[in-house]
Amino acid sequence: MLRLFDTYLEGCPQLALQLYTLLENGQANYTQYAAIMVSCCAISCSTVDYQIALRKSLPDKNPLKGPWPKLIYLFYKLFTLSSWMLSIVLLLFLNVKVALFLLLLLWFLGILWAFKEQTDFCASRSMEFIYRIVVGFILTFTFFNIKGQNTKCPMSCYYTVRVLTTLGIVIVFWFCPLSIFNSHYFIPISITIALTLLLGIIFLIVYYGTLHPNKSKETTLDEIDGKPVQRDCRMKYFLME
Repeated sequence: MLRLFDTYLEGCPQLALQLYTLLENGQANYTQYAAIMVSCCAISCSTVDYQIALRKSLPDKNPLKGPWPKLIYLFYKLFTLSSWMLSIVLLLFLNVKVALFLLLLLWFLGILWAFKEQTDFCASRSMEFIYRIVVGFILTFTFFNIKGQNTKCPMSCYYTVRVLTTLGIVIVFWFCPLSIFNSHYFIPISITIALTLLLGIIFLIVYYGTLHPNKSKETTLDEIDGKPVQRDCRMKYFLME
């Protein structure tokens, strides 16, 4: 959890700056492209690590085993993140205030959802409040399960809004092109955004449709043991005692 926080709080602003510099200059060397790819992979890998740790900590869920589920999940996060970060940077070129307003709005909605889920990961209210703020920040860039519960409906709504927002940004740029982008330069950017978003959604469907670990059947104790099944979720001890 702490690694996830550190990666998103530091990596996402850094990635946005790298993409902004790349698009502003219009030219880049292989080192810059490599740095951007490393940043995207690092952020996505931290989400995969969190997913693995989350499933290990929940007694009613099967762990994420095997290379293929992890790889497909990584690609799903990598492509959706790349598409969204590139869209945000394009919006920054168009209007900084609009881009910041959009990010702050999404951050606020993420915080509201964290409060709605009534997370209880921290021992004190003040730390729990900070935790929910950080959760809202991460939800601005990607969706992740914050309580280990069924999130099919929230995830569907989240990525529906993501697709509509991304398409809206691209359409706005087609009708209001910037002078720094010529047609030969903007077309590859638009194709990259659309293609990475499409691939990300495809990998999302493949993962949750075929590779997502199913819930294990609850085991009942025999009469000799006579002890109730432990149902406390260990996720509440992820951050601190």
